[in-house]
Amino acid sequence: MSTPRAWWRGKSTPAKVETYTRGSFHFFGLFEISAIGLAAFSGVPEPFSVLLLVAVCAHATLCMTTASQALDWTRGRRGQPRRMLGALGAVTALIGIGTLVLTSHGPGGTDAEGTAATAATVFMGVLGFGAGALALGIRNRRRLLSMVAGFAVGAGSVSLPLGASGPVALATALGVLVTAGSLSVTSAFSVWLLDAVYELDEARETRARLAVAEERLRFGRDLHDVMGRNLAVIALKSELAVQLARRERPEAVEQMIEVQRIARESQREVREVVRGYREADLGAELAGAQGVLTAAGIDCEVSGSAAGLPAPVQSALGWVVREATTNVLRHGNAARCAVTLRTVEGQVVLTVENDGVPDSAPGGGSGLVGLRERLSVVDGTLRAAPSGEGLFRLTARIPLPSPSAPPLSMPVLPSVSEVTP
Repeated sequence: MSTPRAWWRGKSTPAKVETYTRGSFHFFGLFEISAIGLAAFSGVPEPFSVLLLVAVCAHATLCMTTASQALDWTRGRRGQPRRMLGALGAVTALIGIGTLVLTSHGPGGTDAEGTAATAATVFMGVLGFGAGALALGIRNRRRLLSMVAGFAVGAGSVSLPLGASGPVALATALGVLVTAGSLSVTSAFSVWLLDAVYELDEARETRARLAVAEERLRFGRDLHDVMGRNLAVIALKSELAVQLARRERPEAVEQMIEVQRIARESQREVREVVRGYREADLGAELAGAQGVLTAAGIDCEVSGSAAGLPAPVQSALGWVVREATTNVLRHGNAARCAVTLRTVEGQVVLTVENDGVPDSAPGGGSGLVGLRERLSVVDGTLRAAPSGEGLFRLTARIPLPSPSAPPLSMPVLPSVSEVTP
């Protein structure tokens, strides 16, 4: 069963920010009910207290619903909730006017002053939270400022006909301006921050794709540089050999021998290009992993040295480090990662342990399958599984050759004679 912690850590960073933003605006609704609705219930005599509490609860619920739909519109999951925005604006205005009427024509006597203060609190709060929710559905800056100014001017204008003096009406307008303006700016900034996080995540994915494309271009350029001239020479000498053979000239054999030599040389050069492309330097990969993870805000600790290890072992473990680093960045939200390289009982053991999400690690993904294939060439093994206490551990083991054993070697391409029937 998925725990709340696993559910939270299983989300990507943009999804976490979106969940936090949605939760914040739902919390605003609960805060409106507890801080304003309950205060009205205790500060206003019945039956007005019940009416105010019901009105505030309905307004808070409408604000939460509007905020949810407006955030969906922000992320492009639905159209702009115009009807919901209009309904929220109308309900906010009606509740505001109703509280002003209660202030002016409410119960008199000893409770008149307390009722007026409570109604004023409800008035400011409802207009402020209403403006904050409405701001989520507005993208134009001028419209947002116009809405806040309209709330303030409307509050002051309505206060005057209901018996408020000029200074009181001005104070009411300023209070609404500050409250509605503050919550509207908070809403606008929250939307901007959410959009920025998603754009940064998309930019990171784009950068990764560009890096892959650049590497493909580099590999293609290297192959072109290696093979372009040699293939042109082979084509030219083959054509010359054909012409000489048709004339029964003995030089045709020499030209074909030269073609064979160039072909083998080209095969060797291609093998070197491919080997350089596929091999990874373990020391460079360890340093690169630490730098990349640290830049991503993950505390990375690397221990051990690759000095003295055979080149095939370093190459295989270098790919393990590269793939493990990619998995930590892509599949989890780790805060700490430890990379340990040590020699134990004639084996080189590489351990990568992080506190990312265990059930999000690609245990059966193609990346780890490819690593197992690389390690099998040098008789190595790979194990990737949760290690308890919210940790995920990847362990690669490669036996070291004995001094009398022949040196390890990476597989090479077959020669021409091996593939010729």
